[in-house]
Amino acid sequence: MGFRVVTPGELDWKTRPHEPDEAPRHVAEVSDLAGFEHTRANVWRYEPGAKGRRHRHPVQEETFVVLAGTLSMYVGDPPVRQDVPTGGVIHVEPGTPLQSVNHGDVELMVYAYGTPPESEHAEILDSAV
Repeated sequence: MGFRVVTPGELDWKTRPHEPDEAPRHVAEVSDLAGFEHTRANVWRYEPGAKGRRHRHPVQEETFVVLAGTLSMYVGDPPVRQDVPTGGVIHVEPGTPLQSVNHGDVELMVYAYGTPPESEHAEILDSAV
């Protein structure tokens, strides 16, 4: 087939592990649903105050498209905060430390994709926030 459409109803949301006092993040994996062969993608929902883990991928570049809310991305070493509004894009090169945070008071939704597809090979770093 030359294309695939993934509708919101097909997304299987999973809540990521978090401490009881931390706002949760939710992820829906898109790669298999869309039939990706050379990339990997997820849709993320960050509740207000939620933050991801600071990490870096050795070979995968990542691109983040903000679908709703404002993404605060801490990139580099030392980390520098970059605020990306709805409709904005941030691209992070391999080897660059990054951490995603929702400092806003509304849910943040982000489409994140990377290439080459790399899963669970990220180096986990100390939090920037």
